[in-house]
Amino acid sequence: MISGFLGTVIGLERAVALGYRWAYAGPLLTGLGGVAILLGFPLAAGAAAMMLGSVVLLTGTTLIMLRQRELFMVTMVLGAASWLAGNLMWLAGAAIPGVVALWINFLVLTIAGERLELTRFLPPSSTAKRIFSAILVSLLAGGFFSGTVAGAIIYGAGLLGLALWLLRQDIARRTVKEQGLTRFTAFCLLSGYFWLAAGSAMLLAAGSLAGPAYDAMLHAILLGFVFSMVFGHAPIIFPSVMRVKMPFHWTFYLPLLALHASLLIRLAGDGLMLPELRNLGGLLNAAALVLFILSTVSSVIRGFRAGRK
Repeated sequence: MISGFLGTVIGLERAVALGYRWAYAGPLLTGLGGVAILLGFPLAAGAAAMMLGSVVLLTGTTLIMLRQRELFMVTMVLGAASWLAGNLMWLAGAAIPGVVALWINFLVLTIAGERLELTRFLPPSSTAKRIFSAILVSLLAGGFFSGTVAGAIIYGAGLLGLALWLLRQDIARRTVKEQGLTRFTAFCLLSGYFWLAAGSAMLLAAGSLAGPAYDAMLHAILLGFVFSMVFGHAPIIFPSVMRVKMPFHWTFYLPLLALHASLLIRLAGDGLMLPELRNLGGLLNAAALVLFILSTVSSVIRGFRAGRK
């Protein structure tokens, strides 16, 4: 999911922004790697393809950073570098819990960089920027040493600090008062920051990326936070990449609400040690993602029909 799907989507978006044909090799490699693993090919083959795809993404992101020497681009480069480091460790035989923090960094720092770019409309103070830089250090240090108690705590503190920073600095605090797509996107962002804070609090309470809290923490961040961001940005990014229209409709809220409800059920199953409830939450998680796909397709169809009138 992280490398094969989300890595491919981010790589495609970055390739479009970069404008070079070779940049499309990144999402092609990560997509093929994910498909290879699903089809039962040797894990090393899929991991190698994803590793090479992450090299392409890091190269492309670094080139963009050289054009725009700003903190938000540095953040995205660090996210891409974390992904490459995690993929290299995975290819070398490291267990998933040992590299998952670096994979999370890839997604979290990519999203944080994109949101930081938009703070130019409400520029953060120099103190806020220094705090953000300290958060980056915590995430990087904690990500590489997440297998230790100290590393896990530093990492959890970094995630919590980022959630609070984004809640305070993001323009979504104001745009949530608007209407239509603007309000929907802001609602997705703010609810996603809540899940990031919740997941980091679970990690701090557990003190490690293992044990009963592992499932709850992982899904609070990767589903609650990341997919809230995906839901909120899809109506903006998908049209620009695929050259289609996605007119806003109130039904956009249905997959988001389904995602939050299914996560609450899943986390309740984790907290109460009820595997049946956790499994039900997992099924409903999948249903929420299917509902999101159906909502996206129906919006594209509406946009196509509107364009023909």
